Amino acid sequence: MVAPRKTLDRLFDDAEGTVQSQLTSGGVINPTRRSLLAAGCFCLASCFATPLFADAPMVKSQAPGFYRLAVGDFEITALSDGSNMLPATKLLQGDPARIEEALKRNYLGDLIETSHNSFLVNTGAKLVLIDAGAGSLLGATTGHLLSNLRASGYQPEQIDELYLTHLHTDHVGGLMAESQRAFPNAIVRVEKRDTDYWLSEANMRAAPAEAKRFFEAAIASITPYMRAGKLAVFEGNTDLVPGVRAQTAYGHTPGHTMYVVESRGDKIVLWGDVVHVAAVQFKDPSVTIRYDGDASEAQQVHELAFADAAQNGYIVGGAHISFPGLGRVRRDADNAYTYVPVDYSQG
Repeated sequence: MVAPRKTLDRLFDDAEGTVQSQLTSGGVINPTRRSLLAAGCFCLASCFATPLFADAPMVKSQAPGFYRLAVGDFEITALSDGSNMLPATKLLQGDPARIEEALKRNYLGDLIETSHNSFLVNTGAKLVLIDAGAGSLLGATTGHLLSNLRASGYQPEQIDELYLTHLHTDHVGGLMAESQRAFPNAIVRVEKRDTDYWLSEANMRAAPAEAKRFFEAAIASITPYMRAGKLAVFEGNTDLVPGVRAQTAYGHTPGHTMYVVESRGDKIVLWGDVVHVAAVQFKDPSVTIRYDGDASEAQQVHELAFADAAQNGYIVGGAHISFPGLGRVRRDADNAYTYVPVDYSQG
């Protein structure tokens, strides 16, 4: 039973008076039952007033970046290579007012945290990795593909085929790790238009200074696989392994390619860099990005890819859509769309 408030006040007063009188007379303080009770009440009150908690340092890290999705008899694993900050208003090409309005509507500013996603396709017979991430070429916030691949239950040595959507740095840098081929048993496949363009030293010499690094990264990443007899080029729409085919999406780069995965009536299309800023480009497919080699072709790819995905309802996977980058496309109005992320599933 809790003592009434007046009783507690009287106990505190009695204890204080006893202590003061003994201190004034120079005597020794002899605790009485009342003073001990009062002291105990003070301690009890202090304990309730100031709760004691152990220090809990901030963890400041995320769970391993992988997410699985079934497509027919196949299993797709989205793998995060990390993220970095994209200066959207500087890089996006379109009506500046409309771009700014779309960003604000989605609670975004000039700098956007942009995901870097790769996708592993397990057909049951083959392990096919789509894009290799940035490796060590874009700083510490990217280059996490290998660790997330291992966390997902696979080893780099198990990858049979590695298909590149294109040869930009953030898709090829992860081909190498510590000066060795990161995927020693994989055949790397890429569209011939991209190898012809990005692996050309003549093109590199003719490129503006700020673009030379793209050529250097492509050459450094691809050449070791070429020397090992592990590079295979294809042209146009091509069946690669059963259930996986290449589909041209030229514009972002000369040979930019999407990969269509189908099993038992289910379908997913892995877009590569069809979309860079989902908050802007789905609403306005005419918006391109400064990195697009041919902006007119890239815009046509946006319109065709969005329309086909919306009409047929299949899942798409985007390299730069917020991780895991998996969702569907809904048509809203004439040439305007909404991206609908897949619902989370525990398994």
